[in-house]
Amino acid sequence: MKSILIKHLLALLALCFAVLGGAHAQELAPDALVKKTTDEIISQIRSDKELVSNSRKLLDLVDAKVLPHFNFTRMTTLAVGRPWRDATPAQREQLVRQFRTLLVRTYSTALEQYSDQTIEVRPLNMKPGDAETTVRTQINQRGGPPIPMDYRMEKTANGWKVFDVTVEGVSIVTNYRSTFATEVSRGGIEGLIKTISDQNSKLEQRAAAKK
Repeated sequence: MKSILIKHLLALLALCFAVLGGAHAQELAPDALVKKTTDEIISQIRSDKELVSNSRKLLDLVDAKVLPHFNFTRMTTLAVGRPWRDATPAQREQLVRQFRTLLVRTYSTALEQYSDQTIEVRPLNMKPGDAETTVRTQINQRGGPPIPMDYRMEKTANGWKVFDVTVEGVSIVTNYRSTFATEVSRGGIEGLIKTISDQNSKLEQRAAAKK
């Protein structure tokens, strides 16, 4: 049985497929963007064997191509929940920065999990003028059942941005919210910032040890 972490890794693998692209891709409808970039990135991974085994290369890829398509401020706000309102502007800035780093370092390994999975994009149910939508997909994998995923996206002045991913009914944002709530109850906002920072340091050390 796959753990929630592995499912989330697979989710970000599909998410990387879904959001990679340039300004031209942003002109597409969300489901068309998913389909177009899925084909492009699968082709790239299959042609560059070094990509899935080079941690630094994967981090650079995620940082340069994926992150611009995330709304990290909204993701952090949702993940922190009610305590966000009590945080100072400086604390909010730190939370967004540390949470961003946590997601990058934790989920960049998603690309290492690629082993010929395919992504099926479901028809999009969106009305003209909608500012938010859900792109529904599933990961088809050998030897296992399909993994359904929902991508929550919002229309901004800079194109469509992802602010949550749900894997088999489990929201990444909600999953972090329960963990963050525990940390805030123990040490307040500063305690949460320190906990995320410490986790980032551990992940950085592990990545360095692999080199």
